[in-house]
Amino acid sequence: MTAPRPDPSLAPPATVRATLAQLLVRARTMIVPGERRILGIVGAPGAGKSTLCTALAKALGDGAVLVGMDGFHLANAELARLGRRDRKGAPDTFDAGGYAALLERLRAERDQTVYAPTFDRRLEESIGSAIAVPARTPLILTEGNYLLQGGEWGRVRPALDAVWFLELPETVRLSRLVARHVAFGKASDEAASWVDVVDGPNAALIHATRSRADLIVQLVE
Repeated sequence: MTAPRPDPSLAPPATVRATLAQLLVRARTMIVPGERRILGIVGAPGAGKSTLCTALAKALGDGAVLVGMDGFHLANAELARLGRRDRKGAPDTFDAGGYAALLERLRAERDQTVYAPTFDRRLEESIGSAIAVPARTPLILTEGNYLLQGGEWGRVRPALDAVWFLELPETVRLSRLVARHVAFGKASDEAASWVDVVDGPNAALIHATRSRADLIVQLVE
């Protein structure tokens, strides 16, 4: 059954401070034999979404597969054609419809393996059909920036059974984000500028969707 959108007139989502082990317990409660559920993890760039989802997927073993939103980055050549290469990561630099269609297919598929794309940060390009999702996998983990956005992203939220909004202290998030850009080839000043000019506006858009999540998660390391 497709999860309903949260009613904005209701109380804001609860905030929990939790360890990885405690979040693993929450994720395991979503695993129901014979059914398929999708758990979304959303948050601003550098919040730790990929790290958390990777850890959960590893701990859950055959019970879960991680399918990220980043596999739907538009190719660099297409971004250059559209004049969007210098702000890669903004909402309109992804194939939002393709991502939503994959989530909808994952919800419905019961008999066949589904193949999903991944994103290679070193190549800065998506790689198609790189992630196999066996038909009997009960829990899909998906993470990304725009799971709660409206507009062309509006089909994503109804395809998810639950969404956790991952929060990190802003100073920690920004320092990690700059370090990540440097690790993948940007000079320090270029990385800091990108975080301010490109990632900053995207983070503001993402934070504005915070109230649409089911749970606000502050990870205790």
